[in-house]
Amino acid sequence: MTKARINSVNDYLAAQPKATRVVLTRVRGIVRKAIPNAEEAIAYGIPAFKLNGRVVLYLAGWKAHYSLYPSSRALEQAFRDELAPYELSNKGTIRFALSEPVPVKLIERIAKFRVKESVERAKAAKTATSRSAR
Repeated sequence: MTKARINSVNDYLAAQPKATRVVLTRVRGIVRKAIPNAEEAIAYGIPAFKLNGRVVLYLAGWKAHYSLYPSSRALEQAFRDELAPYELSNKGTIRFALSEPVPVKLIERIAKFRVKESVERAKAAKTATSRSAR
């Protein structure tokens, strides 16, 4: 049996088991509300939310959890208390159990924080480029 080609976030969600699909659809809605002008895409085979051509946040579903990527040290410090119940990897992953209620406000705040980080990174890159052009 061959795997279906995933070309869109809708394809990705459709390929998930029902319980996972329900949770991921909810998380997708939370992220879309938090980042209304984000473009959805598939990158590395999973849903990605982009602003100005740059990925701000990835979402993936697994057997017993779903994940948001990437987390940064700054994000983990900013949300240290709120993230305490969740598993964080040293590779920038936040894992949420599928069996637990979706932490709506936390995910909204993480998405907005990632936008802020992305904007700051883009400004820093632009400043560095303009300085090197002198």
